[in-house]
Amino acid sequence: MITKTSKNVTRGRVHKRIRKKVLGTAERPRLNIYRSVSHIYAQVIDDAKGVTVVSATSLEAGKAKDGKSHISGGNLAAAKQVGKLVAERAKEKGISKVVFDRGGYLYHGRIKALADAARAAGLQF
Repeated sequence: MITKTSKNVTRGRVHKRIRKKVLGTAERPRLNIYRSVSHIYAQVIDDAKGVTVVSATSLEAGKAKDGKSHISGGNLAAAKQVGKLVAERAKEKGISKVVFDRGGYLYHGRIKALADAARAAGLQF
């Protein structure tokens, strides 16, 4: 009997394996990424204290002044905005170096766009 595992189950296994090696500290917190079909989320986490220092999502990055979302959260433009936003917020808190946690996703597409935008905005990893 052959059973098929879903992509999300496989991603969970990969993420657990990555988390054994990647740990955020107060000096160098962990930049964690979560990607859904329609949005992308980023958090800078201090694992020593177990707290989220800063976060950014495509839900807030895509909103205009009138409150309506003009871009989808499931595209490269939104990922770039979230990367820039999380980097700016981290810099405000005095964080310049982070450990990148890709969350079990391949370093490609939206994940890569977010990472590149965060690097361009001043985060080092």
